[in-house]
Parts: sequence; structure tokens; C-alpha cells
Amino acid sequence: MNEQSWFPDRGKLQKEFDRTYHNRVLVVEDIKTRLEEVLHTMRPKPTVKGRAKSFQSYYKKYIRLLQQQSNKTKKPAINDLVGLRIVCTFIEDLSSVETAIQNSFQITEVERKGSNYSFKEFGYESTHILIKIPEDIIKKRGNTGCDIAEIQIRTILQDAWAEVEHELVYKAEFTPFDEPMKRKLAAVNASLSLADIVFQEIRDYQRQLNRELGKRRESFFKKIEEATDGLLFKEVLETEENRPRSLFKLEPSKGGESIDDLLLDALYAHNNENFDKAISLYTRILQANPNDYVKSIIYKHRGMAHFAQSHYQEAIEDFSQSLAFDHASYKAAYYRAVVKSVLQQYSEAIDDFSLSLEINPYQFFALYRRGQAYYHLGDFPKALADCDNALLIEPENAQALRFRELLLKKLGH
Repeated sequence: MNEQSWFPDRGKLQKEFDRTYHNRVLVVEDIKTRLEEVLHTMRPKPTVKGRAKSFQSYYKKYIRLLQQQSNKTKKPAINDLVGLRIVCTFIEDLSSVETAIQNSFQITEVERKGSNYSFKEFGYESTHILIKIPEDIIKKRGNTGCDIAEIQIRTILQDAWAEVEHELVYKAEFTPFDEPMKRKLAAVNASLSLADIVFQEIRDYQRQLNRELGKRRESFFKKIEEATDGLLFKEVLETEENRPRSLFKLEPSKGGESIDDLLLDALYAHNNENFDKAISLYTRILQANPNDYVKSIIYKHRGMAHFAQSHYQEAIEDFSQSLAFDHASYKAAYYRAVVKSVLQQYSEAIDDFSLSLEINPYQFFALYRRGQAYYHLGDFPKALADCDNALLIEPENAQALRFRELLLKKLGH
């Protein structure tokens, strides 16, 4: 018996393949569009790619799978004629994408490739999900020659490794069995995996830092409202005194001495109203002599901590230092203006509000509070002009609307 008698008729296979190929191309685009709709709220947004398997790739896989079967007359199952790939930025996004797919499609199989490799081995990590092609798509496109589509989920680095490995190992006529080459490939794979982990850790740190910054700003702005708006709308603020406050259940750093660790600990202390400790930590960061941009940020934070303790002169000095190291720091100019308003130094406050607005004109609160300063100086027309401009930015702002009513009464309108 001819050893090659089990070989399928290539011409016959290609005719069968070609009859439905165009429909599969259209199905790929349909599923790609549906996946993009399912994932459109994710940030950063994953990239969705798709392809209908070519006959050359199909035939090579057909022969390879047929060789592995004991029953050579049985047609091998090839489930990636319709293939899609979702590429995510961070590791944690992979599970979110998988959940979204499970909620939107009928899953037939989930395989996690590469999860069983040891650190001495090489191979890309990837989640492969087989889904039933939605009935409405099959009805729309007609016979596709298959009812399953494969979706691969990877990070950017996993995808890069998969592409390179596919060329160097999978498509090559030989694989690197010698130990030095295997170790090199394993080292590259390990480096990429480590980079994915480091990127995720950095993202986690930034998220925690930003949430701490958000809480710190909330406390700072509340004091500004009490110190400035209270002069105009005392009764309103008293009714809002018991409004719920956001809770941030975050932990400080593990006691590291890097600038990042010190900053996180400083913000943690700041948010928990341990202002003396926060100021001490901010000072330690400044003593480490970071670059000018970092100095500007730290002086701004320390000024906010001084302001929280009603150390107004120290706050002004720190905001001034922040501006000295970053002339484009419109927030430092705005904060210094606020402190001067609290001290009822309204003319100087107007100068600083104006400086802040020169740097960044699109600021609701800088316009609104400069209008307040004009009000206290008795310049009601300029106060109204600033209030009206602020309302162009936030037309529904209740504070500005109340302030405008007050100004109109003062002007006899």
C-alpha cells in the first residue's frame, strides 16, 4: 500500500474551501465589528484584528492534524478558519475582555496556551476562546463552511512574542533544539513576561496615586469653598455640611525610600489629615533634589498641606516656589490667588487669578473666584463679566448662578 494513499485530494479540497471563503471574510468583519462594540467602553481600548484563514495555511494544518489521527479518513477539525485577535495594553485587561466575550457570545471552549511553561521553556502566552458564530451573522452571510470562530486574547508584548516565535519556530524548517538557542529564546520570553508584570505594577501604582490625589484635592477644595464662598453663601454651605464624603480605602507604600514611595506616603498622610507628617515627607523629597518639574509639583502639594493647616504665608511661599520651577503651573498661580483671597488681599489675588488665566484661559473656578474678588472690591461689572464667562464653561453651576443673581441685585437689574 502506498504510504501516501491517505493524502487528500488538494484540488478537491481547494474547490470546497474556495466556495465559502468569501463568506468567511465577511463573517470576520461582522464579528470584528461586534467585538469592537462590546469592548468600546474599555480604556485603554483594545485593538481587534481579524482574518479568514488562507487555503495554504489551511492545507498545511489539515495535513499536520491528519498525520496525528489514527483514522485518516476522518476530516480533521480546524476551528480557526475564522480567526480574531484582541490585543490589550495591560495584563489585567485580559480578564475583562474574556468576561465581555463570555457575556456576548456562546463559548464552546477556552484554552490558555503557554500557562504550563516553566521559566526554562519558551512559548507565547495567549487565551484562545472558541465561540459559536452568531446565528444572525450566518443567516446574513450564508454558508461559511464552519460554525466556530477562534478569538485570541493577548497583551501587546504577548502578541509581539507570538509573531516573532511564529516566524522563528513554528514556520521554520527546524526548531532550536540546542541548549544555548533555547536559553536565548526562553530569556527573551521571560523578559517580555516580566515587562508585562512591571507595566501592570506601574499602572496599579499610578491608579492608587491618582486616587490619593483625588481625595487630597477634594479636601483642599472643600476648605476653599468654606473660606471663600462662605463669605457670600454661608447659609447654603451650612446645609451642605453633612453631604457624604468619598471613601478611599488605600494603603501607604511598603516603606520604600524612593521618591515615588515618599510621595505616596506623603499623599496618604495628607489625605488622612496628618499634615505635619505630610509636610515632613514633602520636605524630604525636596531635599533629594529631584528635577525642576518634580520640585514644582512637590512645592504645590506642600503648599496645599500648609493651607489645610491655615498656615497661609507658608502656603503662599510654596506656591510661589512651584511657579518659579514651572512657569506654566497655572494651578500654583490659582492656589496662591485663593490664599490671598482668604487673607482678603483681593487686588493681589486678582493679579494671580489673571496670571493663571493667561496660562490656561479655560478655567471655571479661576474666573468665578476672580469675580468674587472683584465683588469684594466693589467692582460689580467686572465681577458679573467674570461670572458670565464662568457660566459659559459650566452653564448649570449652582454656585455661579447664585452669584450671578446676587450681582444683578447689586447692579439693580
